[in-house]
Amino acid sequence: MEGELVPIFAALGLTPTAAQAQALTAYLDLLQHWNATYNLTAVREREAMLSQHLADCLAVLPPLVTRCANGRVLDVGSGGGLPGAVLAIMVAGLDVTCVDTVGKKAAFIRQVAGSLKLANLHSIHVRVESLVAPPFDLICSRAFASLADFVRLTRGHLSRQGVWMAMKGRRPDDEIAALPADIDVFHVEHLTVPGLDAERCLVWMRIKAVA
Repeated sequence: MEGELVPIFAALGLTPTAAQAQALTAYLDLLQHWNATYNLTAVREREAMLSQHLADCLAVLPPLVTRCANGRVLDVGSGGGLPGAVLAIMVAGLDVTCVDTVGKKAAFIRQVAGSLKLANLHSIHVRVESLVAPPFDLICSRAFASLADFVRLTRGHLSRQGVWMAMKGRRPDDEIAALPADIDVFHVEHLTVPGLDAERCLVWMRIKAVA
């Protein structure tokens, strides 16, 4: 079924290996199978999963790899592994830890890591504010919380030179305005997601350097 991914790869300018394409298809198979029992996502149809989930996460890859092609990644409120599992499949240099407060979602990501032999994908069932782990180079979220809450809950886990990447719909100007004064929104990046007629953007943030 890797052929269903070809138009998405082409539209985004991605050139995955055959193993990566196979892994993404297998991941989608697992998501669809587990979703029937565990309600991991409200999206049920495979075609909708392709555009609303897989393409949405694949669209972040070109800008992400320019800023963080190697290092430790924390995916907060990962749900069914979006974007964490996709990042682990597509960027071998990333070591991705997914956290979620829902046990069945954390268990699903562990199943994905085991079934697809992804040594760089980890899953922890925990509230992020209670997580005990070394600092992360990139902390990302997809529809997790407001930017202010995202930063507040995770800033203790960000490395000194680390950055936040928040996946959002339309540009969240009100949320940006509500951020603490020491947070630098250094880029807001518009994304075009193949097959999805909706606004998407990435909000890149970091802690301001002390003068």
